[in-house]
Amino acid sequence: MLQEPDSLRFASEATIAGLWGMGCFLAAGFTIWADHRRARRRDVDRAGWVPWPKLFFAFTLVGVVLMTMALKGWVSR
Repeated sequence: MLQEPDSLRFASEATIAGLWGMGCFLAAGFTIWADHRRARRRDVDRAGWVPWPKLFFAFTLVGVVLMTMALKGWVSR
């Protein structure tokens, strides 16, 4: 069974928020790629149903908020 690493187990709340913020930024990057791929498709009739730009803005907003909270926590130590 996988053990949780000690560096993550004893991480501060700021570090956890920073990790989640980076995850949101990675997800936002994925949505940019997916929207670019959808815009360049060959068959115009095969439009996707996922609102990639809205997801991009949502992930980016959450990522910015989490990273701001993480930076405030790291600086205040």
